[in-house]
Amino acid sequence: MPDPHEDLRNSAFLKAVRGEPVPHTPVWFMRQAGRSLPEYLAIREGVGMLDSCMDPELVVEITLQPVRRYGVDAAIFFSDIVLPLKAIGVDLDIKPGIGPVVAKPVRSLADVAAIPDLTAEHVPYITAAVRGLVAELGGTPLIGFAGAPFTVASYLVEGGPSKDHAKTKAMMFGAPDVWDALMRKIRGISAAYLEVQVAAGASAVQLFDSWAGALTPRDYREHVMPHSSWVLQRAGALGVPRIHFGVGTSNLLGLMGEAGADVVGVDWRTPLDDAIARVGDRSVQGNLDPTLVFAPTEVMTSRAAEVIEAGRAARGHVFNLGHGVLPSTDPDQLKRLTEFVQGYPLD
Repeated sequence: MPDPHEDLRNSAFLKAVRGEPVPHTPVWFMRQAGRSLPEYLAIREGVGMLDSCMDPELVVEITLQPVRRYGVDAAIFFSDIVLPLKAIGVDLDIKPGIGPVVAKPVRSLADVAAIPDLTAEHVPYITAAVRGLVAELGGTPLIGFAGAPFTVASYLVEGGPSKDHAKTKAMMFGAPDVWDALMRKIRGISAAYLEVQVAAGASAVQLFDSWAGALTPRDYREHVMPHSSWVLQRAGALGVPRIHFGVGTSNLLGLMGEAGADVVGVDWRTPLDDAIARVGDRSVQGNLDPTLVFAPTEVMTSRAAEVIEAGRAARGHVFNLGHGVLPSTDPDQLKRLTEFVQGYPLD
C-alpha cells in the first residue's frame, strides 16, 4: 500500500518538525480556520459550531479558506476539542461568548462509566472531511488535533470554562480514583480521535492542553503527564509528528516535551530562546504575541524577525502565534505576516 504522505516529504512544515533543513521558516496559525475571516463568518451564519464541525463539506471549506487566502505551510483541521464528547453522546453545547457547556458535570465513578469509548463509527463525518481535505490540499500537510486529557476533563468536571479549575483540582486531589478513571477514559477518546484523523490522511497531530498552565510541575507530572504521554505514545505509533501545546505553560515546557512530543508549542508569554533551552532536542512552534498583528506592520514584522532568529537555535522551528488568532484580526495583516516569515532569509 503506498504511503499517503509520500508527496508531502518536501513540505517545509514537515521538515521543520522532523528537525531537517528547511527552504524557509514554515508558518501556520492556530485558529486560522475561521474566527477572523469574512468568508468564514459568511459560511457559518446561522450554523451552530458543533453542527458545522459535523458537516464534512463545511469542514473542508473552512479548513481550506486560510490556506487559499494566506498560503500557509499547513492546514489545521477545523473542529473543536469537545466534538468527540458530543459524538459519543455527552450532553453539551458550545454557547456563543462562553464556550463548551456540559449539562451534567462528572462527579462520580458512575458518571465516568456512563461515558462511552470513541470508535471511528461515532465520527464518520470526520473521516469524510479529512479524506476530502487531503484530496484538495495536495502538497500542503493537514494537522489533525485533539484535546489533551486534563483540558477535556476540566470541561467535564467544571461544566464549562473555568478560571481557577477549583472543581477539577478538588477531584484530582480529593477523589483520585474518580480522577484516574476519568483521565483514562478521556485519553482513550483523544487517542482514538487522533487515530481516525491520521487513518484518513492527516500528516501530523497537535494535542491541545489549553488549561495545563493551571498546574504546578509536580501536579502535572503526577496527575496529568502519564495520561498525555499515553495519548502521544499512541499517536507516535501512527508514524506522524506530534505537537504538544498549552497556554501559560512556561514552567511545564520541559515536561510537555518529555511527555512524548516531537514539537513543543510555546505560548507568547515565554521568550522562545528560554523555551528552546527547556525543551531539549525537540522542535518548537511559536510564538508571536497574537496582539502584535494590531500593531503597525513594521513593528509586527520586526518582532516576527526576532522570533525567527531565536528559532534558529532549536532542532526545528515552526512559526506560529503564541495562541490563537483573535477574532478582530485583519486578515490582510496576517497575509503580510505570512509573506514576511516565508520570505525571511535563513542563509
